[in-house]
Amino acid sequence: MAFSPKVKRTTKHGDGAQNLLRSQKDAYARLLNQHQNGKFRSYLQELATQQVEESMSTSVSSLSSQQSRQMADASICSYTDKTSYQVTCTEDQGIKPGMLEKHARMELHKAAAPKKVPSKPQHKRNEKDIKISSNLVGSEEGDSQQLSCSCGEEQAKDKSKKKRLKGNLAKKDEGECGPEVDVITGKSPNKNIKAPQTQASKESLLQNNKDKGTKSGRGSRKQLFEEYMRTEDVSAGLERGELIKGVLRINPKKYKEAFVPSPDGSADIFLDGIAARNRALNGDVVVVKVLPPEQWKEVSGDINERTLANQMVPKAPDVIVEARYNEDDEVIGKMKNVCLHDKAPVTTQSVKHGSAFNISGSSSERAMQRTGKVVIIFEQKHSRAASGFLKFLPNKNFAMFSPVDHRIPRVNVPLVDCPADFVSRPGDYENVLFICRITHWPADNNFAEGRLAKTLGQAGEIEPETEGIMTEYDVDFSEFSEEVLNCLPQDLPWSIPAHELSRRRDLRKECVFTIDPATARDLDDALSCKQLSDGNFEVGVHIADVSYFVEEGSVLDQIAGKRATSVYLVQKVIPMLPRLLCEELCSLNPLTDRLTFSVIWKLSPEGKILSEWFGRTVICSCIKMSYDHAQSMIEAPDKHFSAEELPPCSTNHRIHEIKEAILNLHNIAKQLRAQRFESGALQLNQLKLSFSLDKESSMPQGCYVYQYQDSNKLVEEFMLLANMAAAHQIYRTYPELAILRRHPPPQSKMVDDLQEFCDQMGLDIDLNSSRGLHRSLNENLGNDEYAAARREVLTHMCSRAMQMASYFCTGALKDENSFHHYALNVPLYTHFTSPIRRYVDVIVHRLLAASLNCGPPLSLSLEEVHKLASHCNDRKTASKRVQELSSELFFAVFVKECGPLDSEAMVMGVLDQSFDVLVLRYGVQKRIYCNEKMPVNASLHVMQ
Repeated sequence: MAFSPKVKRTTKHGDGAQNLLRSQKDAYARLLNQHQNGKFRSYLQELATQQVEESMSTSVSSLSSQQSRQMADASICSYTDKTSYQVTCTEDQGIKPGMLEKHARMELHKAAAPKKVPSKPQHKRNEKDIKISSNLVGSEEGDSQQLSCSCGEEQAKDKSKKKRLKGNLAKKDEGECGPEVDVITGKSPNKNIKAPQTQASKESLLQNNKDKGTKSGRGSRKQLFEEYMRTEDVSAGLERGELIKGVLRINPKKYKEAFVPSPDGSADIFLDGIAARNRALNGDVVVVKVLPPEQWKEVSGDINERTLANQMVPKAPDVIVEARYNEDDEVIGKMKNVCLHDKAPVTTQSVKHGSAFNISGSSSERAMQRTGKVVIIFEQKHSRAASGFLKFLPNKNFAMFSPVDHRIPRVNVPLVDCPADFVSRPGDYENVLFICRITHWPADNNFAEGRLAKTLGQAGEIEPETEGIMTEYDVDFSEFSEEVLNCLPQDLPWSIPAHELSRRRDLRKECVFTIDPATARDLDDALSCKQLSDGNFEVGVHIADVSYFVEEGSVLDQIAGKRATSVYLVQKVIPMLPRLLCEELCSLNPLTDRLTFSVIWKLSPEGKILSEWFGRTVICSCIKMSYDHAQSMIEAPDKHFSAEELPPCSTNHRIHEIKEAILNLHNIAKQLRAQRFESGALQLNQLKLSFSLDKESSMPQGCYVYQYQDSNKLVEEFMLLANMAAAHQIYRTYPELAILRRHPPPQSKMVDDLQEFCDQMGLDIDLNSSRGLHRSLNENLGNDEYAAARREVLTHMCSRAMQMASYFCTGALKDENSFHHYALNVPLYTHFTSPIRRYVDVIVHRLLAASLNCGPPLSLSLEEVHKLASHCNDRKTASKRVQELSSELFFAVFVKECGPLDSEAMVMGVLDQSFDVLVLRYGVQKRIYCNEKMPVNASLHVMQ
């Protein structure tokens, strides 16, 4: 908003009002810093607002009634940082410029004074960090360019030297707050950027507001982001090695920090600030130009700050260390080499023992980290959708959308998209979640432009939050269309056609059974085992033949390929295929004939493969067993199990026969497992949180760490064996079209830093090979009561150094050595065992059928298989993150309803005013924020 020159000249009475308000705001800020009670804070904010209104009425008598109302709507200050109680000025919209400027200076001065407000140590800022908008996206303060009243350039400079701050505004806790803008009331710290000129009339003001929503209205603005480089220049730069392409990762707790991996495996390239990202969002594939050395970042110790996603142990048996995508913020190098009780004598036993793992920098020397800037977004991987809240802006034809994820910019959305009564009753929507899609982000604006897509519901409730998560990660949870459902068998109940039976190996009389979680409804795999007369065993892995029902090129095939994977939330599953297939016709339900794709081996008792057979089969599972059922047989091999202790079983097979098959499989699996780890395989099992839910409301009633038992390991070993066998079969037949899964070795820089840290802490950890690491984690951590906790912490730390496993087309990679799977330590690997929930497995089944002359050849080209592999990688990563966020949501709701919860924890790292812990009872990582002095008898609580 602009003001006429007449408003700038005030009377002595007005000055007295300003002085009164200033003193009131001084007292207000001091009181609010001392009292954090929510009701008291609300009362103070209302009181201060009333005082501002009264002051306005006496000191600015020349303003129109409309402008006075705008002044009354102005927000005074926002004191929202719950960890360090810092004062941050927000949209002082409609307030008289001179008074607003003085108040802003006063608040900034108080925020910078360490005596008044305890805050985090200030990070040094260079001149780049003080640009008006370069490093900022859509914060409350950033609204000043569009929302706040602006002083004239002459007044903006008035007394600036005398009032110049000695320090920067104390930063908000960046895990809680959105980006900060270093400009208050239109006064720019960058002297090259002029404040908007004042307008004399209401008509001019309205026209100016209108112009701000148009392209012509932005014509006079300074360009905040660089124009993207031309495609031909990008291609030439990549070929010459002058530019680097990679996936952008934005730190979720420090949104101004972003990273792009270095192609040579060395330290990541650091992107400092919003401007350096050039409108790219998290997960986008970007092309980066490395800045000159004089602009590199000086850091101490490890410079590889990994900002990857929280780990989760997926259902897939091969994910022994695959896809350890971890979005924790500080890792290894940022931590200081101090024990917690060196700062304060914390006597909690869990903290005391855990302090041995406080992570130090690898070196006290200063190092330089390369910095860069985005020159083009090569591929937009982010969905450009977000969940968040709407904020009403007086006299604007748009509202401000504030995303929950602070890595996403704030968005201007037209009022026509908002609820009908939003303008008249904006307070009704303060806690309502909306979905917004970004449509455009101009180069001259901190804020993106977008459209509201949907109203979700109240924030904090499970279903609205879950829908927001799925939408943001582009999970298709819509119902399948009629066109898709028409591709399914229409004559129900369905039975296997006689001509199809004649083309398959009939295994319906064999003792075949499934072992799955008790709640599983999509049963992909079954097992069989019988002892032969020569003492060897015939072992079969039987996988649902989904490719029989999903015809290549059909509408059903297209939607399955687009979804690429089922998404497993805590309370439900978003299926890749219609439920008629995934829960009935394809699911290997007991006592029902089902079509399968099988691999059958002749194995010695030691697990040596003597022969192998692949082919299409038909089975009839005799029993659906849970992992607990199989575990009870493994733990009590001599026990006689009655029919009442087990699920319904076929009369063609005795319970004793089933138990013998499971025990034989268990013994062979132990041999296979021992051989794998002796050959150099690595397993980094991390704690996985599970929930017990109310059957009616689906609300969490309890949570526990999922127990990984011998029965899980049994199934895992034979699924791994089947996947490896399928990989060799399809690569042997189709060396250019096979879709396999590779896992590169870990980042060398991070491994070196972790090794140095372990050496400094006296931990005997061998990180030179996967075999050495696995042995160290299982043999070298002692046998005291905290050995298991040490192992969990080190497992988390080691996982962060791991790269993600990924699908690829063999014809797209010329070096066969790059096919290697590091965690499994095998040359070839793929996914074959879960076609109901993974589309890659469907493609592998088609390749297998073609290679065995029991199916048509694959119609896809090398380029199409390559694109398909890339798409499946993206969807798998998104699905994994949604799964993690669903678990975090339910844990938050559980703690809110039942907390606080007490648990032992082990310290993983210490920062300046916080420390990270692994909460052992729940397997979750949490950051504990400290006051200046921790109490002597501190106890850790899991707080969400």
